Amino acid sequence: MERRVVVRHTGLAGGVALALVLAACGGGTGASSSSSGSGGGASSSSGSGGGGKVSSITLMAAEYSKDHTAAFWNDFAQKYQAKTGIKLNVQVVSWDDIDQQASTAIQNSNPPDILNLNAYASYAKDGLLYSSDEVLDPAVKSDVLDAFVKSGTYQGKLYGMPDLSSARALFYNKTLFQQAGISAPPKTWDEFEADAKKVSALGKGTVGYAMPLGPEEAQAEFSIWLFNNGGNWKTDGKWTINSDKNVQTLTFLKKLAVTDKVTENNPGKTNRTDGAFALFSSGKAGMVVGFSPLQGQLDKDKKVDYGIAPMPTSDGSTPQTYGVTDYLMAFKKNGNQDAVKAFYQLYYQPDEVNTFIKAEGFLPVTKSGVQTFASEASLKVYLDTLPQTHLTPTDDPAWDKVKLAVQQGIGAAVGPSGDPKKVLDGLQQQAEAGS
Repeated sequence: MERRVVVRHTGLAGGVALALVLAACGGGTGASSSSSGSGGGASSSSGSGGGGKVSSITLMAAEYSKDHTAAFWNDFAQKYQAKTGIKLNVQVVSWDDIDQQASTAIQNSNPPDILNLNAYASYAKDGLLYSSDEVLDPAVKSDVLDAFVKSGTYQGKLYGMPDLSSARALFYNKTLFQQAGISAPPKTWDEFEADAKKVSALGKGTVGYAMPLGPEEAQAEFSIWLFNNGGNWKTDGKWTINSDKNVQTLTFLKKLAVTDKVTENNPGKTNRTDGAFALFSSGKAGMVVGFSPLQGQLDKDKKVDYGIAPMPTSDGSTPQTYGVTDYLMAFKKNGNQDAVKAFYQLYYQPDEVNTFIKAEGFLPVTKSGVQTFASEASLKVYLDTLPQTHLTPTDDPAWDKVKLAVQQGIGAAVGPSGDPKKVLDGLQQQAEAGS
């Protein structure tokens, strides 16, 4: 698996812009149908009405890396046209721009035929998307990991077909651990707290744990901790953001920051990429929650002797991981159903999907993919937990707004005057109001 220099957002940062757009529209997607289109997202049809057949379709794909994304999709387009006779127009868009471009196209009733993005449920709610029953081979669906089928399912139907995934684990600095007299990574929160104190005691600007609860990806940081305390965002279809387990989790994180003082200053405003990851990559943090792209950067820089371990849990139980996937969703347009079905059929061929995932440095989304990648020792810690990974509730159309509120607000809870329960109560109220 190639390790990229640029750590991209995996859709998470992009959701902010989308949520803002949706909020501005008063909810939903701002579009109710997409019968056909013209312009950037057009399908060219050789027929008319629902029975027509298209001669071309358009893919709007997120740019995971400048080195590989466009190269893969352009090569894929050539194979697709050779196989089907249908031209695949490829639009690769940066994560900074794709939410806005996609939202504008959809609101103008001119969506791409295939959109690669991190959120799909609001489009499914508006009836804009094909379900897997309409465009995906049942054999392919049965190969998709159960966690991603669940995350891509809205009201009993799979709309968000996963393209790739990532999972998180605990990265630790072996040099700092050795200097602090720590022989092994922590398995419980008590051990984690004790180890963080020992590393912080080394001084010279060293912190025990780099905690990114700033707006870039606060929902991810909080997720992996709450999952390892038996908490969740939703339980039995209801929001449980302010559950006792989640309050306990956020209170523990505040204790690390305020009472123990084992984190960097202002963890509530620290972002992941240029904050926590940068601190760990400079050798100044004992631990950080990371993923395979960070691993690639560390391997390239060769400045930090690091190890990767499963997350510690509050009670020593089986470690849980937080996973992320993005989706390839298909918009209903006159005459494009067969072309879309052929797109999925080709993409999920092992030679295609696994080649893309390997080039981009991510993790598989299929059971067969897990077997394919199993021989890569560096991925073992992720692959061992990937089938049981926990995801945020992307199947809820309200999640985009909830995520934005979490990103903007949860960091306040770990400040000196922060009140974890009050913050989570507020997020719970916002979630319930938006559902």
